[in-house]
Amino acid sequence: MRIERPAASRGEVDMGWLHSRHTFSFGHYYDPAWMGFGVLRVINDDTVAVGGGFAPHRHANMEILSVVLQGALAHKDNAGHAGVIRAGDVQWMSAGHGIEHSEYNGSDAEPVHFLQIWIQPERLNHPPAYAQQHFAPEARRGRWVTLASPDGADGSIAIRQQATLRAVRLAPGAQITVSLDPARRYWLHVATGAIALDGRALAAGDALGFVDEAGTLALQGASESDVLLFELPA
Repeated sequence: MRIERPAASRGEVDMGWLHSRHTFSFGHYYDPAWMGFGVLRVINDDTVAVGGGFAPHRHANMEILSVVLQGALAHKDNAGHAGVIRAGDVQWMSAGHGIEHSEYNGSDAEPVHFLQIWIQPERLNHPPAYAQQHFAPEARRGRWVTLASPDGADGSIAIRQQATLRAVRLAPGAQITVSLDPARRYWLHVATGAIALDGRALAAGDALGFVDEAGTLALQGASESDVLLFELPA
């Protein structure tokens, strides 16, 4: 079964300093048909203007990944972690039994564009944890690079769920494949640019979910593009 989520159908929030598109229900956007995809609960496509940001707020029992696409994101939390996340960086914050954090545009010259991803943890009430890692965009050109995994495979960030996040950068005409295991489920999200998937055109923000599917998917870049692939428990 394939589940379609066109970019234009996502929830939208425009607060002036923040423009956000929500793949799944979040905050003031609620759609009972889009409460998540298995353990994948949130993909927010956020652009924060210079001087804007999210004041300190609290989360619990969620694996939170921030993938910066452009600009810089300044993070601070009450567990003592602080830093600036830039394009190519991935930040993991395991909220565990509870953590308070803030996120602001870390630049005084340009907006920050990032994806914030929430994955439900395998077990509740861990102590909070944090990691930040750079994944050079050129290193994933034409090849899948693992950003997050249960065991830190291939130099990825280890998260507290049996889920894996991979990324690839495709030049126009470049091709790559994905093998599907019917015992798992998959969510493919086009972060930037445009691709063709088995001949079907997908643009930035478009996504497809795969459940109980086997076989191989063929991706081809239509423009310079970045694609994320989530492999999740069935």
